[in-house]
Amino acid sequence: MDCIFCGLIREGTASWVERGPVACAFAPLNPLAPGHTLVVPTLHYADVFEIPPEVLAVTTALVQRVAEAARTALNASGVNILSANGPGSQQSVPHLHFHVVPRWVDDGISTWPTGRSAHRVTGDPGARLADALASGRHHGS
Repeated sequence: MDCIFCGLIREGTASWVERGPVACAFAPLNPLAPGHTLVVPTLHYADVFEIPPEVLAVTTALVQRVAEAARTALNASGVNILSANGPGSQQSVPHLHFHVVPRWVDDGISTWPTGRSAHRVTGDPGARLADALASGRHHGS
């Protein structure tokens, strides 16, 4: 496997914010904002569909800690937490990762989608999701 994030973790060559046994955080090569950080599980999991819930919990706890550090250390007034998962999501690296992007009022960027999906599903999507969760037709049940 030739995963860029696994290589950074293995070689220790990232610009580290935090290194842990289960999850780690580092600066991306092209940050969107000062303090933009990537948080990843230390072991390779392609996406949110593959990661065990206990590893996801540790990883998202680090996301929360990085977000709080951005607020206190960088005086950010908010953060965007972004993650793409699976082929239809524009996931650029097939290793689960969360972008924590510090934000300030009037900082000049937008990380919110500007359009709406043209995809349509039959029936009420929320009801279909609720049915899938109730019947256990999802990973993790």
